[in-house]
Amino acid sequence: MTRPISFPVKICSFLWAAAVLSGSGPPALAQGSAARNPISFSHYMLSNGLQVILAEDYTLPVVSVVVTYRVGSADDPPGRAGLAYLLEDLMFLGSANVSQMQHIGFINRVGGQLSAMAKEDRTLFYQTVPSNHLALVLWLESDRMRSLQPTEAKVESSKSSLIEEIRQRLYQDPYAGASQAFDRLLYPDYAFGHPVFGQENDLRIISPDEAQSFYSTYYVPNNAIVCVCGNINKLKARELVSRYFESIPRGKEPPSPPPEAQKYVKAARTEAFQDPRIQVPGFWLAFRVPTLAPEDVYGLTILDYILFRGRNSRLFKRLWQRERLVLSMTGGLERRNGLLAYRLFATTTNTLLIDRSLRAIFAELQSIKSSFIGAEELAKAKNIFTMDYYNRQGTTLDKAIVLSEAFLTLKKFEDLPLELDKYLQVTPQLLVGLANRYFTQANAIIATINAR
Repeated sequence: MTRPISFPVKICSFLWAAAVLSGSGPPALAQGSAARNPISFSHYMLSNGLQVILAEDYTLPVVSVVVTYRVGSADDPPGRAGLAYLLEDLMFLGSANVSQMQHIGFINRVGGQLSAMAKEDRTLFYQTVPSNHLALVLWLESDRMRSLQPTEAKVESSKSSLIEEIRQRLYQDPYAGASQAFDRLLYPDYAFGHPVFGQENDLRIISPDEAQSFYSTYYVPNNAIVCVCGNINKLKARELVSRYFESIPRGKEPPSPPPEAQKYVKAARTEAFQDPRIQVPGFWLAFRVPTLAPEDVYGLTILDYILFRGRNSRLFKRLWQRERLVLSMTGGLERRNGLLAYRLFATTTNTLLIDRSLRAIFAELQSIKSSFIGAEELAKAKNIFTMDYYNRQGTTLDKAIVLSEAFLTLKKFEDLPLELDKYLQVTPQLLVGLANRYFTQANAIIATINAR
């Protein structure tokens, strides 16, 4: 969940989330393409457990710093949905040596940009500044890692702001409430089924002591990653990171992430929602992927491109271009921590077209399941995937996010440069097997929404 502070930032898509699932890692460079690899990095750990990634990029005289904490909405205690999101907001409201919102002011005054992103299993803070201001960013980040001050006034102010944000979401998007209800069908356990931004009633009762306890548990160096990418001298950057972060005390080991596999099984489900505010009916369709072999991720990602991604995808061409069954359609691979699903939402002009759309989707899926995808179509999907991969590394900030996300999910971080080849080696036979395993009526979760 991204809440811009100063500028819009490209964030990782459903594809990216799927690509890093189960230690498979993000896509990287194909064999023989090392000369085109824009990321050259080193990794080490401080004595207090802080993980550090340094990457040089001399394209522009700027540097990006991403600080990632292994905590997200999945760690919200029951009855306190939104606590992790609240902490993301509080991180801008002052620490021992930085007053409320002063962090933003410091970055803006040097011509920098910053933002933050909260997800189910991680929270990221990032900024890009002229490279001669790297020390400023590291000092700001270390001060709030060391000494955040979630006073009662700050907590109450942040709660009011976030509650208003929730109300605006529901007001501006008439499908938002039903979408949250569909989430609870798809992810039946509390940890992954509630919104990242929380629930209004839960936010209201969060106390300053609970906020302080959550911060002390998860916002510790041994639960964090600092990634510095840009026009840097690695030796100097290493000295600065040590100067500002090494003296922060190591925290207790945070609780283990909530288990996701116990309640995440293949099971069909159909529901109908009603909301008098909507103007046109719509439907959700999802397929769970409850268990994965690491190599399956490569095929599932390519299937995402073939079926869902862009105007050349099969479902877009059939439902929107050829048969004109839907008014709008979004979808693709979605990951929440260790859970993966294909998810699609579409709107139509009337309820009759919902049934026709679903029949068309299952017909298209059947064709994937019953015959091998042609070489030309498969090559096109792989080419688009490769282009997207390089585009996701276009700036120092993009690269820092890529490295931070990869570290959280790779079994072996040094394998990063080998990943793209594994996606490009996906075969038609693998795709047919995956489609038959997951794209079934017995694994379909469907929900419709209408005004009455």
